[in-house]
Amino acid sequence: MSTQTPDDDAPDQRLHPWSWLFVLLMQLRQFLLPLVALVVFGNRGDRDEMWSNLAALVVIVVLVAISILQYLTYHYRIGRDAISVRSGVVSRNRREIPFARIHNVVVHQNPLHRMFNVAELRLESAGGNRPEAEMRVLRLDQALALEQLVRQRGQQPVAAADPGDEATPALPADDVLLQLDTADVVRIGLLSDRGWVVVLALFGASYQLFPRDTVNDAIEYGGRQAFGYANHLHPATWVWVVAALVLVVGFWVTLRVLSVAMALLRYHGFRLTEHERRLTVASGLLTRMRTSVARRRIQAWTLRESALQRWFKRRHLRIDIAAGVSTNGERRDLRELAPLATPQACDALVQHLLPQLQWPPPQWNAVPQRGWWRLCLPALVIVPLLASGAVWEVGPWGALLLAWLPWSALRAHRTMARMGYHLDARYVAVRGGWWQRWWRFAELDKLQALRLQRSPLDRWLGTSSVWLDTAGAHGSVGLCLRYLPEDEARAVFERLNAAFVTRRVGR
Repeated sequence: MSTQTPDDDAPDQRLHPWSWLFVLLMQLRQFLLPLVALVVFGNRGDRDEMWSNLAALVVIVVLVAISILQYLTYHYRIGRDAISVRSGVVSRNRREIPFARIHNVVVHQNPLHRMFNVAELRLESAGGNRPEAEMRVLRLDQALALEQLVRQRGQQPVAAADPGDEATPALPADDVLLQLDTADVVRIGLLSDRGWVVVLALFGASYQLFPRDTVNDAIEYGGRQAFGYANHLHPATWVWVVAALVLVVGFWVTLRVLSVAMALLRYHGFRLTEHERRLTVASGLLTRMRTSVARRRIQAWTLRESALQRWFKRRHLRIDIAAGVSTNGERRDLRELAPLATPQACDALVQHLLPQLQWPPPQWNAVPQRGWWRLCLPALVIVPLLASGAVWEVGPWGALLLAWLPWSALRAHRTMARMGYHLDARYVAVRGGWWQRWWRFAELDKLQALRLQRSPLDRWLGTSSVWLDTAGAHGSVGLCLRYLPEDEARAVFERLNAAFVTRRVGR
């Protein structure tokens, strides 16, 4: 922990007077199911209803008391170089957070926050699984002013003043790097499969809320009723085909509608801005999220495009940053710079934020095609086993599973043909995928570790892979130069290692 202390003359400040209410609601959400179970199941049988209701009331009163005590004991002070936070009911804690240590600022507003014109502020540092400080809640103008102070890194004299004070100087207007209108957000939903998240969540919730046998019986009973009614009508074969097509199309349209709805909830009003080498993203329909991060905290970059996105000439740009990771499905940091944009817009955004690099690379180094079959080895082993089991269970129709093998071989060959890497004095980049294409790159100064890896199959084929790690790397695509010839892989590893050592010595 830093030894810096905030300005002693700066006054202690409290959260918003209604902050205890938001803390209470958060706690009630955590205890909602136990409270409902206590009231519902406690009133069954010969038990006195008064005791179960009284117990629930006592729990609620205790939660209200804890929420008010948390409000009364939470103080923060803004100094020239740091923020001091004092909190705790039984165990008192004091935390000093230097401005230079704050890597990410999140201003969160759900619909209830917007009704009260307040916001939740989170200050995050590199590598932490929890924010350095969570302020539930501040006035919206105070939260935005405190975010402004973090941007200024405490260099302005105003750092010792009340963030809501009118003397706080306004920053110059931010440069807008990317802005999505409603049509762009709808396009995100149409070109994504986010609707599956809702469908799977509904199935999961049904099995959680109702007994599994009840759900299975309902599905089975509904299916029997539908097929029984259809058979009673004695439809022709073409009617069955049309009905099946209508069901498939209807399900697909439902998925698209759900995907568009989720995209609107998350990306409505998306706006990427820049001020003094700091990026800020604001988005959300019901829940507004505003996150900011310094450009120097960006560790790696990833461009992706699905087949559907490629047909409509769109891509997705994502970054890895040296800050806390998301937990419990909660968006805590800035990850997406461009949820969906044209390839030209994505390339221009990368070139603007990394002017010292040349993107896209002028030339990619290809990976030798021999050994392409290694990419479909899992299918060569698993699919015949599944087909054998299917033939045993349903007869010759189970052999249709073998049709997956030609597709797997084609995909493996095309994927290996598209693999490549680029390496120069400033950055390293890799590309891969065929049906789902991606590009991933990082500056050499951001590399944290190198690894040369050879599997038994690599030793047989005379190949190796070079793995690269950066701080805060949480992408689904690894930064790895795969399946290079042994001599080439060792040469690349030595070159990267020399740059890695030079950087360490320079520090």
